[in-house]
Amino acid sequence: MHSIITPAIMYWGTPVVLITTKNEDGTANIGPMSSAWWLGHRCVLGLASMSQTTINLLRTSQCVLNLPSDDMVHYINPIAKTTGSPDVPPVKQMLGYDYCNDKFRLSGLTQQASDFVQPPRIAECPVQMEVELMNKMELMQDLPDRKGILLAIEVKVLRTHVRNDLRLAGHANRIDPDCWRPMIMSFQEFYGLASKKVTESNLATIDEEKYRIITRSDVVKQGGDMDRWNSRETTTINGEEQCFDTSENGIVLAHRE
Repeated sequence: MHSIITPAIMYWGTPVVLITTKNEDGTANIGPMSSAWWLGHRCVLGLASMSQTTINLLRTSQCVLNLPSDDMVHYINPIAKTTGSPDVPPVKQMLGYDYCNDKFRLSGLTQQASDFVQPPRIAECPVQMEVELMNKMELMQDLPDRKGILLAIEVKVLRTHVRNDLRLAGHANRIDPDCWRPMIMSFQEFYGLASKKVTESNLATIDEEKYRIITRSDVVKQGGDMDRWNSRETTTINGEEQCFDTSENGIVLAHRE
């Protein structure tokens, strides 16, 4: 049987993201959040307009999306109810948030320089995506007294850094889903994924490279790494130098130099 309810929040289970941005004084801010989803090389972030993360992102057009693994809760809990805004917004005051001017120190996380953007990466996070702002939209536009409180922000991924043990052997650009253990938030609680797949997926029979037709452009330079995806590149995997030739049809060949 089903019952009718009206949940105050609808966090059905999404990855936790630690967004790093630059404050006006040049210091770094960390914004923990979990309203994010990806399509191609774009990500849509759901953020409160008065958040320091939002303010920084709209001002600089840059941030880093750092994805923690499910064993990193001890880094996140200390900063979960903090804000980088010296004047704590009334809503966050009501929720029990406090101002913190150095979330790296409070969390114990480590700054790591980015390649394309000013905000730092988080060294402990196994996945780090340098992104730039592309678009934003106010949510709840039908509610005059709530319009603009929440924003849907589109960002473009310029570069993706992943820990080597997450890479799928024999492929230049794939993640091994059996090794990736993201932290998931479901109704304010932290969870991890099950230790193994539920069953085989028919979608997994599709070559991932074929999806790149959605994300690349034949007429516009996108910046970052998307304009060089089909080039011959050398990379180091588990201490060994390997070379990858990625052709237009998505076939990936690998060999040691």
